[in-house]
Amino acid sequence: MTDQVMAAIDGSQFSEGVCDYAAWASLALEAPLTFLHVVDNHPQTAEADLSGNIGLGSREHLLEELSQLDEQRAKVAQEQGRLMLKAAKERAIEVGVSDPATRQRNGTLVETLSELENEIRLLVIGKRGETAHQAADHLGSNLERVVRTLHRPILMVPDGFKTPGQVMIAFDGSKTTRKGVEMIAKSPLFNGIPCHVVIVGAETGDNRSQLDWALKTLREAGHQAEGAIRAGEVEETLRAYQKENDIDLLVMGAYGHSRIRHLLVGSTTTAMLRRSQIPVLLLR
Repeated sequence: MTDQVMAAIDGSQFSEGVCDYAAWASLALEAPLTFLHVVDNHPQTAEADLSGNIGLGSREHLLEELSQLDEQRAKVAQEQGRLMLKAAKERAIEVGVSDPATRQRNGTLVETLSELENEIRLLVIGKRGETAHQAADHLGSNLERVVRTLHRPILMVPDGFKTPGQVMIAFDGSKTTRKGVEMIAKSPLFNGIPCHVVIVGAETGDNRSQLDWALKTLREAGHQAEGAIRAGEVEETLRAYQKENDIDLLVMGAYGHSRIRHLLVGSTTTAMLRRSQIPVLLLR
């Protein structure tokens, strides 16, 4: 199955938000929905110190017990995953998604998503996974790795759902953000939702023509669009505009590949993701 909305769920507080935003996106895009749960079978137990004055037989017995414990843990994790996927499917069906699929895989999330990349139209993922530090501005390391690995749009979501009513596009005239504007213009995801295009920088002729191009592209595709050029530090300026205009979904370019671009773009993206209380759609 290609061209689907894929939702990565686990036992974290963000999984309900992932389910609900994925269902919203699936319905808006008229695309199939698949819920994915990945069981990481790497043992979580600390290495036991089996040295000392114990006989060989005792040591073998301990190793056997540890092996059985790992096997039991894996079975429990798989059963938990099956129950989570079943609950997610039922939740999506309740809001009108027809026949969402479920998949459970063994391995790591990043490797699994990398293998499935060609099937994904949009990936929906929580800000942090169940094993991540729970501080409000902490970003799960899995999310950072997924964003750097995948070349698909990624919707990072908070733990609660709100139907998007105002969308902001952080626009800098780069190839990525121009492609993003064209993608949003063609996509049914934001049909009927006002779009705000914001450039952070000086009021120059170049910035003005870039903004005019973005607004024209969106309006010609039937979107309600307005724009602004604001001077200031990128993250603070975008956050201020978001609050002033009651923005409830942010669209921005993800990390660049070059070292300089990573310093300029990656650090801002990471900071926005860390502190964002609203969904962020990341474009590659």
